[in-house]
Amino acid sequence: MLAVAQDAARESGRILKENFEGEFQVSQKGYINFVTEIDLKSEEAILRRIHAAFPEHAILSEETGANDGKSPFRWIIDPLDGTTNYAHGYPAFCVSIALEYEGALAAGVIYDPLPDEMFWAVVGAGAWRNGKAMHVSRRATLEDSLLGTGFSYNTESLKRNLHFFNEFMIRASGVRRAGAAARDLAHVACGRYDAVWEVDLQVWDLAAGFLLVQEAGGMITDFQGNPAGPNSPEIVFSNGLIHQEILSVLARA
Repeated sequence: MLAVAQDAARESGRILKENFEGEFQVSQKGYINFVTEIDLKSEEAILRRIHAAFPEHAILSEETGANDGKSPFRWIIDPLDGTTNYAHGYPAFCVSIALEYEGALAAGVIYDPLPDEMFWAVVGAGAWRNGKAMHVSRRATLEDSLLGTGFSYNTESLKRNLHFFNEFMIRASGVRRAGAAARDLAHVACGRYDAVWEVDLQVWDLAAGFLLVQEAGGMITDFQGNPAGPNSPEIVFSNGLIHQEILSVLARA
């Protein structure tokens, strides 16, 4: 199943790379929420691979929605995370594919096609980047840390997150807003980011990256420090060492 996910991600990534900065149709699903014809082509390639290998499996994909089956396996797919970036020719996007078994995450793959980086994890087997084991960072203070976040399509949530953003900007080494949440989580897992906080994301944004961070030794909670899952509306991913500092800033903000 991991091999199918990786093959599907590479095929999808090839489509994204070949069409990047080309001419394609862009439409809006909602306020500042775009979809391109390349999202759909990418999704079609992934679904074709999965259906061929596991026709009985259930699927939840961002663009085509849910295809519920009777199988205990469910694939969770974002064929192009970072669509707005992609539509503007900004090189920050990825493919995200996760697999659940009986409702629990079992495997996750995130593929960044431009640098050809394949991130993957299997529950209990660690997290990997291009065949090498990866781990979260060891930075122990917020002031030395690089953080990431994103902004919701919901205007009220966006405004609220600006308060958090401002607080972290004056306390951390830096804060980045790259516009591709799954890619951000892969970067927590491999130690590029020391933490990421997010609000109002969908399960297809978080599922694969959630397992990557977990298997790379990271800590994941909601904003109050409670256990969180890929459906949580407010979530913090960190290396664990700065987690309490992150929660303290969120509480004050």
